[in-house]
Amino acid sequence: MRINRHILAIFTLLGTVSMVDIRPIFAADISLRPTNTIAVNAGKSIYADHCASCHGENLEGQPNWRDTLPSGRMLAPPHDKTGHTWHHSDGLLFEVTKLGTSKVVGGGYQSDMPAFEEVLTDHQIIDVLSFIKSTWSMEFRRLHDSVNERVKLYGE
Repeated sequence: MRINRHILAIFTLLGTVSMVDIRPIFAADISLRPTNTIAVNAGKSIYADHCASCHGENLEGQPNWRDTLPSGRMLAPPHDKTGHTWHHSDGLLFEVTKLGTSKVVGGGYQSDMPAFEEVLTDHQIIDVLSFIKSTWSMEFRRLHDSVNERVKLYGE
């Protein structure tokens, strides 16, 4: 009887953990957490490991990022206020990071932005995006929040 209770407790715990860790996150449910120190610090580390090589250590993007490469693809844009990241909703930023630009834009659009769905968990992607948003001024955070509100009201 005692073994059965322990086995039941283990399966209950595993079920709870797996619900938290592997439950898919839908773009419409995304909400960045730029004031959550734990998320921001985790995101900063992940950004350094997976994003900074293209988007810059200081989120500055590649030089001349508005130019087109000979391949017709765009350079990596900045994620600071000089770029257009804050123009896009949390959900769209999540989708682009998870699925890659080409898949989100569609229509044969080609991009060097890879999909991270096999590299990062949904929660890690949210942490990276939360880190990026945490670096923006309050003015740009409010502008970004208004983008999110508009999407909730009218759709992307």
